[in-house]
Amino acid sequence: MDFLKELWAFLRVRKKLWLAPIIIVMLILGGLLILAQGSVVAPFIYTLF
Repeated sequence: MDFLKELWAFLRVRKKLWLAPIIIVMLILGGLLILAQGSVVAPFIYTLF
């Protein structure tokens, strides 16, 4: 959690808040790919990309 607090503080101080949605989308897609590696749904998720 400390890393996320420091990242948010950096984005706020440096006026880089436009990066926040990009980081969130990348984290969601990464989590989706990690969760889908061993599941039955994996072939359907990989067709989206």
